[in-house]
Amino acid sequence: MRRPPVLTGNGLVVEHRDRTGAVAVYDFRTLPVTNALRRSLARLFAARCVPSRWSSHHSSRYFWLPLQAFTAYLATLDAPVADLDQLTAGVWKQWRLSRQNTRFGYRQITTVRGLLLDDPRLSAAAREALARRVLQPRAKEVSFQEAEFDAIVTTARRMFRAAHLRITGNARHLAQWRSGTFARGSEAWLLGEALDCLARTGEAPHDTRVRRQRGRVLARYARVLGGERPEHTWQRLFLTRMETVALGVLLLAEHGWNLSVINRLKVPQAAPDAGSDGPRIYRVELEKHKRGAGRYFETRNLTDDGAASPGRLITQALEATVFARAAVHTLSPGTDRFLIWRSAKAPLEHPPAESGKKSGIGVFGFGISGSTAKGWATQQGFSSSPFRRGRRTVNTLHRRAPGQNSQATHDRVYTLTDPQVRKDAIPVIAEAAEAVVTRAHATVLAAELREGADPADQPTATADCHDYENSPHPSPGGGCGASFLMCLACPNARIHPAHHSRLAHLHHALDNLRTALDPGQWHRQWEDGHARLEHLKGQLGTAVWTRALADVTDTDRELIALLLNGDLDP
Repeated sequence: MRRPPVLTGNGLVVEHRDRTGAVAVYDFRTLPVTNALRRSLARLFAARCVPSRWSSHHSSRYFWLPLQAFTAYLATLDAPVADLDQLTAGVWKQWRLSRQNTRFGYRQITTVRGLLLDDPRLSAAAREALARRVLQPRAKEVSFQEAEFDAIVTTARRMFRAAHLRITGNARHLAQWRSGTFARGSEAWLLGEALDCLARTGEAPHDTRVRRQRGRVLARYARVLGGERPEHTWQRLFLTRMETVALGVLLLAEHGWNLSVINRLKVPQAAPDAGSDGPRIYRVELEKHKRGAGRYFETRNLTDDGAASPGRLITQALEATVFARAAVHTLSPGTDRFLIWRSAKAPLEHPPAESGKKSGIGVFGFGISGSTAKGWATQQGFSSSPFRRGRRTVNTLHRRAPGQNSQATHDRVYTLTDPQVRKDAIPVIAEAAEAVVTRAHATVLAAELREGADPADQPTATADCHDYENSPHPSPGGGCGASFLMCLACPNARIHPAHHSRLAHLHHALDNLRTALDPGQWHRQWEDGHARLEHLKGQLGTAVWTRALADVTDTDRELIALLLNGDLDP
């Protein structure tokens, strides 16, 4: 059973134990407010440090920093707030106005508000002020232009591919050495022995008698390795920090994961598909913070069944990190981090990550930090870190689907605010609108075609009416109030061969009117009727229509003339 959060230091120090058992300490005595207010804030804070609310240190730290800013602001007031029951609506409004209209300002307001609203002692006026909606600032972050993102991915692919080929090539040589392929004492054997030492210790064989942090590589091994520099020694089996960033960029481009997810990736578990020669299926666990309790984890199954398959990059990443993961497991059994790199410095200093987890051990580092990502971008000549904007690019322009977000968040935060999405949407919307118009014109004929007349139907000038009393266009006195031209748009209308000649003549007459009338007038009065007749012509076919024109009678001509002159009403 997990221990609840601990309040010590006379109720002014909170110990937050996360789901792994690690403890983070928050000292409210450092806040520049009265002890009464410190104690009230500590109680509110501690109440959330439970697995059902904040199961990671990331969450508690996310609230702690804005709380420090809030209390620092209170310390500047002429009339200090002694405790939360004295917090006024005016003070809260001043605090809101003092925050910048940025993502961080929004975070400061909303996190502090969430904590304070948990206190039942707040006055009604203060509670009302806190409850008012806070508008989210418009995102300034936009997706990459296509050429820029392609350049980023191409650079990352080139860098990681070179590293993968280097490591797998040396891995094959080491496997041959371990199988006894090379003659003892030969150059190839010495290289294999050096690689074996690298794989076991992370170091090339060196002179331990030299009183230095790391002695020189022994001469016979330096000769077969090609030198003593990192590219000659440990880089043969381990990724560098920047090569790991390149791998992270490829994971982003392939799957749309954000940096925090990539940074925390655990080693994917492989399960064989049916048959020993079947494709490899990897079970990838994704962990994302800043979501509600119980919603931190997702699982993806990625299959490697060819060069373009989603699991191929996972296979290559496993191959590139195999020696680093084995070395770290020796140093710290049970470590399951996926992205592990080696540093030229030994040993590295590894401050604990915000989550309380180790960021590395010995000469090995874990994951990708934001500063490292920015450093990679600068080194490669790009303007910004590839991850935040890259994720937006992949999920809004390439995958066009949420990535560890709800559909609503994806639409609101990423899609609707991105200029490129809006720009790309213009021709799509125009095409859709054109399709709607085309479809509307294509379906204007609502009358039903029949082989013959139904004695129960009522004849009209253009068709037979199957249900005169239940017209979709009723008249005030009952029955149908639509003109005879509207019959073709009515589902109650029935058209059979006896109507063909009359309707073909009407179509011909409307064509003649088009040349005689002002275009605007013809469009207003006759275009819809003409469109319905065009539709009918298409349904009957050219041969039937031509025969109908040849069969036009004087009665047909007389009826159509009355109809066009407005002398024939329903």
